Amino acid sequence: QLELVESGGGLVQAGDSLRLSCAASGRSFTNWRMGWFRQAPGKEREFVAHISRVDMTTYYADSVKGRFTISRDNAKNTVYLQMDSLKPEDTAVYYCAATDIPTTVPTEYVYWGQGTQVTVSS
Repeated sequence: QLELVESGGGLVQAGDSLRLSCAASGRSFTNWRMGWFRQAPGKEREFVAHISRVDMTTYYADSVKGRFTISRDNAKNTVYLQMDSLKPEDTAVYYCAATDIPTTVPTEYVYWGQGTQVTVSS
């Protein structure tokens, strides 16, 4: 079992930055590729970014490429999502998740956090 707890969400204005954190506990953190997803009201859960276990290879959705940065600190069992130049359309609940394959498909992620709300006002 891997438990994931997100934090760092909040209400910001367009153009601002936020950094989300996801703290993991339980099974070995470095066994898992980590991803961030988001879900806006009335919409499907959407892939945002993922990062590999050790070599830190990253992959982003086109909608956030160049504005968001995913990173991880394996010593702290934590994955981060640095979000810059935020837009109102980034408003959503953001979730971190763990998988053992390089994928953008939500159903292929095994463990999920409870989510943290990000609201971007115009």
